[in-house]
Amino acid sequence: MPETLSPAGPTRAQRWRIGLFAALLACAGLPLYVHLPRFVADLGLPIGGVGVLLLALRAFDFVQDPILGRLVDRFRARVAVLAAVATLGLGSAFAIVFAGRPGPVGLVGGLAVVFTAYSLGMILLYALSVELAAGGESRVHVGLAAWRETGALTGVLLASLAPAVLVAAFGTAQGYAAFGLVMAAAATAVWVVCRPLWHWPPAAPAPAFAVRPFLSAGGGRLLLLALVNALPTAVTATLFLFFVEDHLRLPELSGAFLALFFVTAGLAAPLWATCARRFGARPILMVSMSLAIASFLWAALLPPGAAWAFAAVSAGSGAAVGAELVLLPALFASLLDRNALPAGVAFGLWSFVAKFALALAAALVLPALAAAGYVPGAAPDAMAAGALVLGYAVLPCVIKLVALGLLCSLPKEIF
Repeated sequence: MPETLSPAGPTRAQRWRIGLFAALLACAGLPLYVHLPRFVADLGLPIGGVGVLLLALRAFDFVQDPILGRLVDRFRARVAVLAAVATLGLGSAFAIVFAGRPGPVGLVGGLAVVFTAYSLGMILLYALSVELAAGGESRVHVGLAAWRETGALTGVLLASLAPAVLVAAFGTAQGYAAFGLVMAAAATAVWVVCRPLWHWPPAAPAPAFAVRPFLSAGGGRLLLLALVNALPTAVTATLFLFFVEDHLRLPELSGAFLALFFVTAGLAAPLWATCARRFGARPILMVSMSLAIASFLWAALLPPGAAWAFAAVSAGSGAAVGAELVLLPALFASLLDRNALPAGVAFGLWSFVAKFALALAAALVLPALAAAGYVPGAAPDAMAAGALVLGYAVLPCVIKLVALGLLCSLPKEIF
């Protein structure tokens, strides 16, 4: 049965479905960047080319994401159709990329569909979140964001672990193929379960997106903070498997470390949200960013074999990510709601920023590692080993310090 939007806020069923839809979409975010370098290397393509490919696809997103956002703003009565396109398109593209094992042209085409479907789905999800929490205080947006981002973190965890489990069970080629088929089946199931979310009541056409009111409200500054803050996580995600396997020399524990990171993030997310509702978002974000910086610094000092120490690093950095994934989108949604700004295009820009950070990280660090002589799976020499540590731990620490400075400079009106 279709679910209507209630002025009292989202129902429990709506919150659960939002979390489920977010979990599916999250599979096309961070996990893809964790596993794509290894998958492409298995196809026989150079890892340096992965970064260039992802950056090129992000340039495509720069054009399409605002257009998709405007599409959502204009065609509210057709959101069910748009949601079906996003969900089923995502599943089909995963099957093409991982199960079809295409050549370079097919790989690019399949990834383009993955990222387009992901963009459309994310914009729909965030626009729906604004609708459900419209007129409420910022804590209403934070509460809904806790459900959404906890669901997303669950999806990230499952999609990060699934390829490793399937590869261990069936071998590299067959394992990745099974992952693609599982994702296609999951997308179909999520589309069926979440269909009641996409029956919005008719409304007046959304106003055209205007840059000046958006910037005046502080939207541009939040977008900049989101971009800079996402870069450290993007860098560590890109280099995670390489750091664990070739620096720590603990390949058998890579899945456990990933699980610990995302489980900690998922468990911490609602706790951070509760703290933010009580103490405010800015101080809580400052604490979480400081925790991330301490984690990066500790990782830079770890010698090979430091399993327990890296487990602590994974837990600390995961907890920090849990806060940022909940609070920053909630602040952005609350800003749009307070200033009556159209959510579709705005979250099109937000979606682009999140994906651009991942692609920029891959485009910068993978070619740099290749230039330093690093070869995945081979024992690195001193120069390559140093470059790997600098890329995985030191560079994210520096960028996170910049993000902390940007957070402190935001005016109190944004919070």
